[in-house]
Amino acid sequence: MKHSDSTDDAPEQASGWPVLDIDRQKKGGLVEQIVIAISVMVGSRALRIGTRMPSVRQFARCNGVSTFTVVESYDRLVNLGLLSSRRGSGYFVARHDIAASPQAAVHASPTAIDALTPDLYSGVSDALPVGAGWLPPEMYGEATVLDAVRQAMRIPASRLRGYGHPLGFPSLRQHLAASLSEELFQVEPDQVLLTHGATHAFDLILRSLTKPGDTVLVEDPGYSNLQSLIRHHGCIPVGIARGETGLDLDALASEAARTQPKLMFVNTVLQNPLGTSLSQAQTHRLLALAEQFDFWLVEDDIYRELAARGDASLAAMDGLRRVIRVGSFSKTLSPVLRVGSICASPSLVAELVRVKMLAGLTTSEINERAVYHAISARPYKRMVERLVAQLDAARERSIDCLAQAGMAPVARPRGGMFVSAGWPDVQTPEWNGKIIADMALKAGILLSPNEFFMLRTPETVWFRFNVAYTDTPVLQAFLQSIRPR
Repeated sequence: MKHSDSTDDAPEQASGWPVLDIDRQKKGGLVEQIVIAISVMVGSRALRIGTRMPSVRQFARCNGVSTFTVVESYDRLVNLGLLSSRRGSGYFVARHDIAASPQAAVHASPTAIDALTPDLYSGVSDALPVGAGWLPPEMYGEATVLDAVRQAMRIPASRLRGYGHPLGFPSLRQHLAASLSEELFQVEPDQVLLTHGATHAFDLILRSLTKPGDTVLVEDPGYSNLQSLIRHHGCIPVGIARGETGLDLDALASEAARTQPKLMFVNTVLQNPLGTSLSQAQTHRLLALAEQFDFWLVEDDIYRELAARGDASLAAMDGLRRVIRVGSFSKTLSPVLRVGSICASPSLVAELVRVKMLAGLTTSEINERAVYHAISARPYKRMVERLVAQLDAARERSIDCLAQAGMAPVARPRGGMFVSAGWPDVQTPEWNGKIIADMALKAGILLSPNEFFMLRTPETVWFRFNVAYTDTPVLQAFLQSIRPR
C-alpha cells in the first residue's frame, strides 16, 4: 500500500489519502480487496476510531475505481460494524475490534437468524414470536386502542394543514406532564418532546450530544438495537455488567475514569432483557458517578407502568438536571402507534427540538392523538392493572415451563414481559445461542439468543423469552429435544 508522507495516523481527505494496492486481475473482485485493505488499516489502528473517511467521489478518484464500487465497499464495512455513516456528514471509523482474519469477516454469510432479525420488531414472520418484544393484541386491551384510533381519525380539518407542533401534540404533552408530576417528578409540558417511539428518542439524543469517537456506556446485557445505533453514530459502546443485583458500579467507575464517557443509557426498572430493577441505593450512587465524571444519564423508562409503585427513578432523584428520561407506549398500548417521549431540561429540549426538525420534521399528530385518547380514557388504568396481573401469571408459568427443559433464569425478574433463561453448560462453536436459534427457526420458533444483547462474548447459552408466548407446546417440545444431556 502506498502511503503519503503525512505522519498523522488519520488519512488526508483528498489526494493525500493512501492509494490502495489493488490488483484488478486478482480473484475476488475490487470490493473485497477494498474491504479487506480498510479492515486491516482499522484493525491495526492506522485509522483511528472517529476518523472521517474520504467521500465516495474522493476515494473513487484516488484509487481509480467507480463510485459504485466505493459505495458497495463502504456499505459492506458499515455492515461489518467497522464504519458508520451519518447523513450529510460522510463515513467514520466506528471500531477496532475486528475478526482476526479480515477475509473471514468479509466472506461471513448471514445465518437464518441474522436474516430474520427484523422480525423481532416487524412481526411479519409466521414463526412463534417467543423472542419478540411485543404482546398479543388481546393483552393490550385492543378495544380501547381501536376506539382511540377511531377518535384520532376525527381530526379537525384545520389540523390537516402544516406539520403539527414541533414538540408534539399539546394535549398529550400536557397529560404526560401532569401524570409524571403527580407520580414521579415535577415537569412542565414544554419539557416533554414527543418522538416516533423510544428508539427515535435515543437517536435524537445521540445526534444532539455525541460526535464520532465518543464513548457511550451501556448495560451488558442490554437493548440490542441501542448498541447498533451507537455504533451507527460512530460512537464506542462500552458495556457495564448488569446481573441479578444490578449494575457493577465499581466497574462503571473504572470505565468512566478511563474512557470519559459522554453519556450512559440505563433501564432503572424492569431492564431488558433481564427484568431486574435497580435499588434506591444503586441509583443514588449511579447519579453520584455521573456527577463525578460529568456524563449524562439517559433513563430508558419504557417499562415504568409495568413496575411496582415506589421503584427507583433517576429522573425523580435528579430533577432532570443530568438525567434525560425516555418513555414509550409500545408496552401498554401497541408498538404500531410509534409514540415515545423525552423529558429533559428546558435548554436541552430546545436543542433536541432543533435536531428533530432537521432530521425529520414533526411526529405524527394522528398517532399522538390516538395515544392521548387511549391514556386519558377512564378504562386505561384498569387496563394496565389487568395487563400487569396477566404478565405476572404468565411469567411464573414461563419460569416453571423453562425449568422442565432444565433452564434457569439468568436473573430473577421483578416484573414485566421477559424472562432470560438458559443452561449452565459452557457454549462451544457447536453449541451456542445462534446455532440453537437457527434450529428454532426451522421449527417455526423465533428466539432471541444472548448474543443479541451482549457486548461481551457469552460464556453460557441463554435466551430472552417473551412470557406471553413461552407456555406453548411447540416451544416445550423444541426445548426438550435439544436439552443438554
